Amino acid sequence: MTVTTTTTQLTGTWTIDAAHSRLGFSVRHAGIATVRGSFAGFEGQLVLDGTNPANSTATATIDATSFTTGNEQRDGHVKSPDFLDVEKYPTLTFASTEVRPDGEDYVLVGDLTIHGVTQPVEIKVEVEGQAVDPFGNTRVGFSGETQINRKDFGLTWNAALETGGLLVGEKVKITLDISAIKAA
Repeated sequence: MTVTTTTTQLTGTWTIDAAHSRLGFSVRHAGIATVRGSFAGFEGQLVLDGTNPANSTATATIDATSFTTGNEQRDGHVKSPDFLDVEKYPTLTFASTEVRPDGEDYVLVGDLTIHGVTQPVEIKVEVEGQAVDPFGNTRVGFSGETQINRKDFGLTWNAALETGGLLVGEKVKITLDISAIKAA
């Protein structure tokens, strides 16, 4: 399989392949460790203009109930009204408002909605390449990273520690590893 990365070849509409993508996060726990997890259920679309990337758009809808860290008790707490409140807010969404070049990479700017609160975010994005898979699908890969403050989205629950500090960090690092399939 040959991987290419010329931006003009990226022009078109692409559907995120959640089975081959990851939407991850990490947050400090008790000030001494990092808890990592992901959302298993999400979908999205990219409309890319390889000649003029500023005309490109990205949208995603994330199933809040698919939140997982691999610990059932912790996952249940995060899905509760203390944090995501998945019964009241079953989805998180992202809609881009701007794409701008940053050297060989890009910055994807958009509105992220979590817990019913929408805030602007900037995601540093790297094009990983484009290839045709063994099934004849044209794919493109992207990786991305950003950091948000969970309090900006109304996720304010915390607990004080005996030794000082708080149980859950405010900063949440979000990482994306996206594989998208070009629409026929």
